[in-house]
Order: sequence, then structure tokens, then C-alpha cells
Amino acid sequence: MSKNLDGEARDRLVIWLRRRMAEFGITPEALASSIEADAAHAPVYRDAHGHEWNGIGNMPEWLAAAKHARVDPDFFRVSRDRKELEPTRAPRQMTFFFGREA
Repeated sequence: MSKNLDGEARDRLVIWLRRRMAEFGITPEALASSIEADAAHAPVYRDAHGHEWNGIGNMPEWLAAAKHARVDPDFFRVSRDRKELEPTRAPRQMTFFFGREA
């Protein structure tokens, strides 16, 4: 019984997400492109509050404040090994919303 309720909740969530996407003019292709762009620029720095920065563009205020307080930015480094920074995407990630592989 609870699995059926979970399935119904999932279905309602997917319907709600699709409606919001339509409301804001977000296409499945645009969403897939955004996910790909995020995957290509994984976070390099993260603080305890979950703020992240991928090292591109201006340094965010939270990291600049820490640096100004003489905290080494490497303290916030997610990983020194670039391979570990590459995100993994479950093959079903896009099928959740669109019913097909992206």
C-alpha cells in the first residue's frame, strides 16, 4: 500500500514540475542543457552551509570573507583530485521527468 502511495506522490510531483516548467517556458531540452552545464562545472569549494563555487567568475562573498579572515580557501576545497570532482549522473535522472534518456 505505501509503495502505491509513493508512486502517486511521485506522479503528482512530476505533474506539478511539468506545469511549473510550462508556466516559466522551460523546455525539456533547456533543462537537459542546464544539467549538462552543471555537470561540466562541478563545485570546487563548499562551506558547511552548502554554499558552493566552481571557481569560475568572481569569488563569492562567503569565500572572500573567509579568505579575508585568513582562512586558507583550500580548507573549503571539495577535493584535490579532479576526477573526484566530476559528478556522476544516474542514467534515470532525465527519464524521471521526460520518460526518455537525455
